[in-house]
Amino acid sequence: MSDPVLVYKGKDIAAYGFGDPHPFGTDRHDVFHRELAEAELDPTIRYMTPRRASVDELMLFHTPEYIDKVSRMSKEGRGYLDEGDTPALPGIFDAASDVVGTTLAAVDAVMHGEAKRAFVPIAGLHHAARDRAAGFCVFNDCGVALEYLRHHHGLSRVAYVDIDAHHGDGVFYGFVDDPDLIFADIHEDGRYLYPGTGASEETGTGRARGTKLNVPLAPGADDAEFRMAWRQVEAYLDAAEPEFIIFQCGADSLEGDPITHLCFTEQAHADAAATLCRLADKHCEGRLIGTGGGGYNRQNLARAWTRVVQAFVEAA
Repeated sequence: MSDPVLVYKGKDIAAYGFGDPHPFGTDRHDVFHRELAEAELDPTIRYMTPRRASVDELMLFHTPEYIDKVSRMSKEGRGYLDEGDTPALPGIFDAASDVVGTTLAAVDAVMHGEAKRAFVPIAGLHHAARDRAAGFCVFNDCGVALEYLRHHHGLSRVAYVDIDAHHGDGVFYGFVDDPDLIFADIHEDGRYLYPGTGASEETGTGRARGTKLNVPLAPGADDAEFRMAWRQVEAYLDAAEPEFIIFQCGADSLEGDPITHLCFTEQAHADAAATLCRLADKHCEGRLIGTGGGGYNRQNLARAWTRVVQAFVEAA
């Protein structure tokens, strides 16, 4: 096939996780890849290997002081990198750097024309701020990738789209005053779920006021409510005319996730992915990558992420 979908697979990104009984276990990678294999999409997929981000690449988004802290605590292998969600396990610096590097590898592959779409399952660590860890997220691969697209590929209008149940606060506040960063996020209302942010009134600050879109949904919101919210996202993206789209497709927004309260089915993820393919073809020369994000019901994440890849394949 002349234009395959790239899917990243390997022990380096599989290693990102915190073990039992932590919700973000290292089994998530293999659960997804088993489901993907059963979908029999292999002739249209090219499997790609992870790579590690350099410290210079991490510093595109994160502060040197924070990177040093993670490196030191990873060697010590004890304590937490935040207030209690993200353990400083031995080796977590390397595993988190592998997640970032693999997302950057997907960006490079798409920008260099190897494919129009790529998917990285263990990625989309959207809570990490520029100077701290948060919510199971050590380094924010999406934040680094957004800066990388600007600094290394010369793009100015990059879109970040997030349908994880949790608000992508690390990305939002990392670019809250940046009018050129296109941000759209559908999530469970922060009054009921971590991190407590992402109200519809949060549209950016300073010169960026009015340039960001947050769409909070009430607990129990289903596919019908998602479709209504998604229409806002589609119109916003179409008007913004991005040059590249990063899609954080967390599966914790599906019904039955153990730590969230939305009730989407995997069809929501399939429909969102298909729409983003159309918008990418219209505005971005097809350039779109997906990152797995959250999801703690293993069956849900396997099905949702597989449907995203399938939508990418069908639009190729």
